[in-house]
Order: sequence, then C-alpha cells, then structure tokens
Amino acid sequence: MAEAQDIQRVVEEIADHVRQNMHGSQVGKAPPAPPASAEPPRPVRTAPIAPESIRDNADLAPYIDHTLLKPEATREDVARVAREAAEHGFATVCVNSSHVATVAGILAGSRSVPIAVVGFPLGAALTSAKAFEAREAIQAGAREIDMVINVGALKARDYALVLTDIAQVVEASRPWPVKVILETSLLSQDEKIAGCVLSKAAGAAFVKTSTGFSTGGATVEDVSLMRRVVGEGVGVKASGGIRSAEDALKMIQAGANRLGASASVAIVTGQRSTAKY
Repeated sequence: MAEAQDIQRVVEEIADHVRQNMHGSQVGKAPPAPPASAEPPRPVRTAPIAPESIRDNADLAPYIDHTLLKPEATREDVARVAREAAEHGFATVCVNSSHVATVAGILAGSRSVPIAVVGFPLGAALTSAKAFEAREAIQAGAREIDMVINVGALKARDYALVLTDIAQVVEASRPWPVKVILETSLLSQDEKIAGCVLSKAAGAAFVKTSTGFSTGGATVEDVSLMRRVVGEGVGVKASGGIRSAEDALKMIQAGANRLGASASVAIVTGQRSTAKY
C-alpha cells in the first residue's frame, strides 16, 4: 500500500476511534473547551534563517534547543549551559522543570528562552500530573514545553487518551507552545503517523522525534515523514544523536525547523561531539 494511502487510512481510523471513545469514558473524555477569553498559544518560534541561506556553522544556532537533561546535572552545570546559549544565540535552553527558574534568570534579556520538559522521559505519568508540571514550569519562567506522549496508550491505539493527554498540557501551557515528543524509536510507521495527527489535532505547536533517553534518536526518514504528515503549519523538532553541523543540516533539509542537542557548541563551531543526546 502506498504511503499516502497508509496515512489516509490511519487518519480515518484515529478519527473514528476518538469519536467512539470520547463518549461515556471518564479517561477518554476531552478536556473542557477553553473560555472565549483564553489567550491562544503564541506562534511557533521558527528559525530566522532559511535553510538555503545557511552559509556557516554559526548560522545553525537559531535552530538549536541547547539541552541538558541528565539527572545528575547540577545547578552549576545548568548555569553553564544557559550562559553558552546566550553567548552563541541558541533558540532555547531545554532543561528539567526544577531548573527552569535558574535558566530564566540567566537568560533574561537574551534572545534565548527556557524550555521545560514534562512527563520526561517516559511519558507515562497521569495527565493531571503532566498538566500540573507544565503550569508550574510556565510560572517558573518556561516559554516552551516539551512533553512526552503517552507511548503505551499510543501503541495500544487508545487515541482518545493520547489526544486528551496532549490537549490538557497544551491548555495548561497557554499562551506558550507545546512540543510533543513521540519517541519514534519505539513506534511503527503507522504509530508515528498517528502520533503526529493526534498532536496536531490537540493543538501542539511541534512534534518532536525523541527524548534521547530511549533506544534511538532522530533519523532523516522520521523527520521527513513527520513533516509530510503535519504539513507546514506545525513545527518538527529533531532530537537525539545530532552531534555535528553535518547531522544538523541533514535534519533541516529533511524538514526540521528546530534541533534538540547537547552538542550545540560543537555543532556551531565545526566540531563533532561524542555526546549521547
């Protein structure tokens, strides 16, 4: 079966399944509609440099979410990463929610902004816990949220739960954008398509490949597929295993408009890192 037919079939299956499961099930119920006065999510922060205009490794900086998510990271480690982001002009600094306030203080007045991860790295927390963590992170200064999708629910085709899980984090994060981490290394192609469709339907601003803590990271094939499924109105973030400018350019050419990396400094200075993430 051609890929376009696969996508159409999965989209129709998702729509039918969600309609069936959003009636009568407490778990599957959609979140209440936001009041008319609720502020809509802010526009996606896309890179200011078009891919065809990249001439130097330093031009990649506005694409990069400079990332430090290791559980052993200290306050001093986080502060160093934030200072590196301000120096090189990275789009954001991506940290665990407990470090957001530190990053926000250091980045104040710079072009870089703080991101918090939510439900990280497994995605298996209660939806209410994810929404609470997102609200707390926003209050601490986060200006984007990267949440992990409920991978088990997605694989079980509990599409109503997946949709509700994302939508409630999107609502809790308003007016700031949410990226949905699919953890593509754990998914079949149909599951990747389903995750993209559900993320878009729930109001996410981006879909994202990986946490960097599972069995694999970003691939050109996954980024290309995700871009085709979500179209141009939703961002695609490639993360996991991007260690050089060459890696970064391949992801951008495949359709990524944001890159998650801990090797950010090596990327923009023409080196190659051995970092895992």
